[in-house]
Amino acid sequence: MTLKIANLSKRFGEHRVLDEVSLDVEAIQSLVLIGPSGGGKTTLLRILAGLEIPDSGSLTFNGAPLAFDEATLQRHRRAVGVVFQAYNLFPHLTALRNVTLPLEKVHGHASAAAREIAMQLLRRFQLDAHADKRPAALSGGQRQRVAIARAVAIKPRVLLLDEPTSALDPEMTAEVLDMIRELRAEGLDLILVTHEMGFARVVADRVAFLAGGRIIETGETARVFGAPVSEGCRRFLATVLKY
Repeated sequence: MTLKIANLSKRFGEHRVLDEVSLDVEAIQSLVLIGPSGGGKTTLLRILAGLEIPDSGSLTFNGAPLAFDEATLQRHRRAVGVVFQAYNLFPHLTALRNVTLPLEKVHGHASAAAREIAMQLLRRFQLDAHADKRPAALSGGQRQRVAIARAVAIKPRVLLLDEPTSALDPEMTAEVLDMIRELRAEGLDLILVTHEMGFARVVADRVAFLAGGRIIETGETARVFGAPVSEGCRRFLATVLKY
């Protein structure tokens, strides 16, 4: 995966969420965005997913510039998988139907083919016994695993994850993180926003630290965690790794 971001800015009203963000990474498989709440991580991830349009700046993914017209964004959205912290499952649909619906309606699979793909993933992620349950009947960890199954069912070129374990208890968190690590081991490219620093150290090839709408520091994971250069990153890591 290569990713080039140049002078990306985004405002919501008078609040500048991203302030001329720039980043250039090449030949990596996983990028993890860390930093304090409100630093711009989720907004940057949503722009990378084609769900938000920046006010200025440019974005190039795997050598292809991303234009922010609706037709281009629709093509881009079909090629990326996105997992949100609040699951974003359809509450009135079963786990199985939550996976098959985008396969049929967005990606043009026949119903039988979509069902086969979905059931293979649900079996793999130990969810096949829950295929006919609606989200309300599932645990938080099960709901998030269904959301990940839905995201990878389309065979995305990159999987984007926004705090996928923030609403989970420790046991469910471990289940979901094991699942993500397994996907990475199979070669899937990842861009992940997380406060799970231990997991970030294991899964990331590179880390970017965002604060105040800017990327303050970026580098190889071992270097950033072991010897952060910026004062902001040092303070942040000292705080979150204290206990």
